[in-house]
Amino acid sequence: MLEGLERLVSFLKSKEVVVFTGAGMSTASGLPDFRGKKGLWKEKDPSLLASVGALENNYQEFCEFYRWRIKALLEAKPNEGHFILANWEEKGYVKGIITQNVDGFHQEAGSKKVWELHGTLRKVRCMRCRSRYESALFLERTSCPNCGGKLRPDVVLFGESLPDLALEKAEELSLSCKCFLVLGSSLRVSPANWFPSLAKRNGAELFIINMEPTPLDALAERVIAEEINKVLYCVSEKLQKYI
Repeated sequence: MLEGLERLVSFLKSKEVVVFTGAGMSTASGLPDFRGKKGLWKEKDPSLLASVGALENNYQEFCEFYRWRIKALLEAKPNEGHFILANWEEKGYVKGIITQNVDGFHQEAGSKKVWELHGTLRKVRCMRCRSRYESALFLERTSCPNCGGKLRPDVVLFGESLPDLALEKAEELSLSCKCFLVLGSSLRVSPANWFPSLAKRNGAELFIINMEPTPLDALAERVIAEEINKVLYCVSEKLQKYI
């Protein structure tokens, strides 16, 4: 398993690693895949449900979809991989985490240097007064307690731009690292998939751990089609020998 990963271990020891996570990072947490063909929404196009168009023109179904997602999220927990990354950050091995995920598991596991490119499903906000609340409120009501305006999840919908601050910090991390570690991302969503390429062009080595091939595999020094937590555990065991 660790053949060829000694390079990654050396980068972790030198504290020059940036981690980029996608949906595959949370698979072991048991979250249902709303894009899956067997999911509750298999007859619906998620790009239409999770969109500005649905928010503005089909608010009831939009709310039903996100209530289902929030309920599933609140019943799930971070998995071993999230805790391993939090431990690495605490020890200074990881400079920061860039994530496409909206589940908040990195923070729940203890990571603090997390930049969420697609927002968070842990919060909802009022479209009128901008008040923010814990997402559990959305399971009870879709109107703002403060002004009565419509509530929406604090995520980036299809048709919206990514948050400026998260983009800025993700770019800073990508330009400052010597190793860019991708965990569980298909690297098919733009502009998020721009960051691995940016890091690579700036001299960083690229490691990809993902069960399926990605468009950037040819650029990577190491591509591993294995279960993420298994690889992270093995790397952690290797790191222990250097402590």
